[in-house]
Amino acid sequence: MTNLPDFEGLAMFAKVAEEGSFAAAARAMGVSVATVSRGVARLEERLGARLFNRTSRQLALTEFGHTIAEKAADIYRQAEAAENAAREMSVQPRGLVRLAVPMSFGLRWVAPLLPGFFRAYPEVSIDLHLSDATVDIVAQGFDAALRIAALPDSSLVARRLCPVSQLVVASPEHLERYGRPAHPRDLVGRPCLSYAYRARSDVWRFVNDAGDEEPVTPVGPLRVTNSDALLPALLDGLAIAELPEFIAGEYLADGRLEAILTDWHLTRGGLYFVTPSARARPAKVTALADYFAEHLSKPAWFRPR
Repeated sequence: MTNLPDFEGLAMFAKVAEEGSFAAAARAMGVSVATVSRGVARLEERLGARLFNRTSRQLALTEFGHTIAEKAADIYRQAEAAENAAREMSVQPRGLVRLAVPMSFGLRWVAPLLPGFFRAYPEVSIDLHLSDATVDIVAQGFDAALRIAALPDSSLVARRLCPVSQLVVASPEHLERYGRPAHPRDLVGRPCLSYAYRARSDVWRFVNDAGDEEPVTPVGPLRVTNSDALLPALLDGLAIAELPEFIAGEYLADGRLEAILTDWHLTRGGLYFVTPSARARPAKVTALADYFAEHLSKPAWFRPR
């Protein structure tokens, strides 16, 4: 005998006791009379006592059956309520979403979207985890994550929201003082700032439209775990750096930074909404994915290729 309670048998017993017959209980539960009869018989065998006195015309609870009928009915009602609540949550967006987002992107582009999301879905709340370190969303219990990368094959489910490019930039003052690089090799010996959480490695791998490849290892006075920390040194003209376009865009627009080596490109990635699985995804997660898809598919930083 298993240590797990016979919940099905208890539910069938409670329904028979409530309806007064096996046939009525079977109709109410949408199963056959034989299924109900077997379930109750199995429970009686497990408990070692009869629950009903049966005659051809009458069905009545035994004294033992009376002692557990109310508790069995409570179990049935609680299970039914739990199932109904879960079913409703799977249809109506409701509950907490644990979401992991890169820090700079989250502060600039996700946090400003959240008031509109909460107005649209007032019964959903978000636990927003901001970090540039890649999290294990399964092991750390996240419902979803936004990731900016060229995603490899994975057991995770990734929905691509938009492309995201990495740009090599410098201030006009730096370019005037040291000259504008015409080829990635020209970066060798120039101060270049680096980002610790690059998806592939510390090497900048340039590719042009002809398919030529040129790896460059940036060497400079500063390495950071958050790209925003590169900006003061960049704007001061001290060095060259790689920035994602969602950070660089505003500085390129007002001329404080300039993109260089524009005939070459680094790894082209995208913004992805990532979840552990697409199966039985809660409505709250689907609502968030759809909301981000609506508002981030053509973001303000995007520059036509």
